Amino acid sequence: MAALRSGTNTISVLQQYPSDINRPYCESMEIRELRYFVAIAEELHFGKAAQRLEMAQPPLSRAIARLERELGVTLLERTSRKVTLTEAGAVLLSEGRTILSAVAAAERRTQQAAQRRPHLVLAVKSGTAGELLVKLLDAYRAEPGAATVDLLLCEAHQQQKLLQNGQADVALLHLPFDSTVGLDTEILYTEGQVAILPTSHSLAGRSQVRMAEVTALQELPMARWPGPGGNYPEGPGAEVRNLTQLFQLIALGRTTVIVPESTSTDLRRDLAAVPVLDAPPVTTVIAWPPQSRLRAVADLIRVATRL
Repeated sequence: MAALRSGTNTISVLQQYPSDINRPYCESMEIRELRYFVAIAEELHFGKAAQRLEMAQPPLSRAIARLERELGVTLLERTSRKVTLTEAGAVLLSEGRTILSAVAAAERRTQQAAQRRPHLVLAVKSGTAGELLVKLLDAYRAEPGAATVDLLLCEAHQQQKLLQNGQADVALLHLPFDSTVGLDTEILYTEGQVAILPTSHSLAGRSQVRMAEVTALQELPMARWPGPGGNYPEGPGAEVRNLTQLFQLIALGRTTVIVPESTSTDLRRDLAAVPVLDAPPVTTVIAWPPQSRLRAVADLIRVATRL
């Protein structure tokens, strides 16, 4: 128990954390040390991490040794040939990335709040939700006191990270493909999916197809998108990161894909979009960090849901 004294009254407070939480502040882990550790944990090489941090290697090594003493754990196993993470180091890497992202987001949102003219960053996957995006930006621009909106075009699975680290204020996501964990969302619309095929293919002239027919095309294996961690699933299909690259590969007869119907708007002439009857529907949502307090974000969301 810890006691807090106020006047003549003593209030007992249950101590919820380990006793070492009460160490002097100067002995606690610092953001600078955490940034150093994350760089080394990601590079697994002290020299490369020092180069990335634009500092000399000896003070970096000393900082990590000091951090390990402060925490009372071994974070890195070092040999003359390699550096590896311990189990404790892997935990700190995961937690550290989250903390550094939160710090960066706090800095950006604080600076943004001080701007005289509101300014928003909207993250969207390149080539998606084109018609909605045009309508949304036009409608929001007509609002009194509308903020300046910058578009941040990104690749698959990047929007969630951009929102969490403060690089974007709002994003358009597509369920079930994108994760909305840790975000607030509003549903905008739901649509079907289409198969994108070369116009020369026998299925391209059909009014509709089924998923099994598309996935069975050995000469056009399904394209593979990277997962949230950046890794591609196993398979024979081409590895793709954006629609421009994907559509080029489909036109060359290397791959195919099933995508939301809106993606096929203004499709190039050598490609055809064929509705897929049994493909699951795709729901487009507008998402934002729950801690956002910007009025401009609320106004943009209101306009989006009204549309």
